[in-house]
Amino acid sequence: MAIKVEGLNYIYGQGTAFEQHALKDVSFEIPDNQFVGLIGHTGSGKSTLIQHLNGLIRPSSGTIWFNGTDIYSEGYSLKQLRSKVGLVFQYPEHQLFEIDVFSDVCYGPRNLGLNEEEIKERAREALNLVGLKEKYWEQSPFELSGGQKRRVAIAGVLAMRPEVLILDEPTAGLDPRGRDEILDQIKELHSKQGMTIILVSHSMEDIARYADRLMVMNHGEKTFDGTPKEVFEHYKELEAMGLAAPQVTYISHALKEQGIPIEGDITTVEEARDAILRLLGK
Repeated sequence: MAIKVEGLNYIYGQGTAFEQHALKDVSFEIPDNQFVGLIGHTGSGKSTLIQHLNGLIRPSSGTIWFNGTDIYSEGYSLKQLRSKVGLVFQYPEHQLFEIDVFSDVCYGPRNLGLNEEEIKERAREALNLVGLKEKYWEQSPFELSGGQKRRVAIAGVLAMRPEVLILDEPTAGLDPRGRDEILDQIKELHSKQGMTIILVSHSMEDIARYADRLMVMNHGEKTFDGTPKEVFEHYKELEAMGLAAPQVTYISHALKEQGIPIEGDITTVEEARDAILRLLGK
């Protein structure tokens, strides 16, 4: 079991006039090699939650285990945890600062105290994993496109060789092509590297297409947890939270209401295409 969270609570400004309960008794387990989507309205507690998972924030109460060990137990190395649970913040390219791409990706493994040969090997491996061509490695990261900068930032985390990769809105601000390229690369890391992925996103279409499991946060509480199909069945409850199901789900429900016997609970365009082709074949 990669991550286990039990009874997690976090209160901002505890004991002051501005006290706010950001997380309320949140519990879940994430096994190794799972691709988890995390959604919720702005202020729902998503970002606060993921910052707990690698020890950036200490909970007001509750426990977090990584690979069976309480991360807040005496003597536990949070530095080691952060090399195993990598967190990529929203707009991570704002964190790029080195003179060239390769140096930026070397920064993380160098902080682990590795020798120079191992540092460079990890940087090369990470840049290849995110699909950034070698011709860009000696360029300043600030000369790259938005999508390329995002790849460099993700490579910087991958160079630490994490077991869990957490991404907070990794496609924010990218055009559709850049978004698909980044998400396809993340999916490949999951399938080929066996990496556990936690993806925070506002795009229901992306979550439905890539995630195996979907957790929904609302006012600091976990309200739904299941496969995307199971969760999106509750699209009316999601709407009440300021969320929605993928657009194609609404289309399939509208077709059914018109008496068109389209099969299945549809959450992706590919599923809609297959269902329509089966219907036409009949």
